[in-house]
Amino acid sequence: MANPLKGAMKNNSRATSPIKELASAPDSPPLTHTQKRWLSRGLNQPGGKLPLFDEDGTKIKKRTILSCIKRGWAEPWFSNPLKPDWLVCRLTKAGRKKLRTA
Repeated sequence: MANPLKGAMKNNSRATSPIKELASAPDSPPLTHTQKRWLSRGLNQPGGKLPLFDEDGTKIKKRTILSCIKRGWAEPWFSNPLKPDWLVCRLTKAGRKKLRTA
């Protein structure tokens, strides 16, 4: 299966992307309960690292992760060579801002 984020982790430029602009738009969609719970766990982690598993040990759904990435609230951080299908992400500035306004 092709990785939908191939190359996203390599390009770590500071230029504003259309996704980040979308995330900070006033009409950006509200956070769902699941998204808010996942993103808020990155607030107190070094580098804003987001968890791969919830508090009960259940893997975070890929759908939740991809929807947050698409809106610019999270970004892929690095690839895990032992588990290439895991998306290791971190909270973005737009994600922090969204949590403050939610």
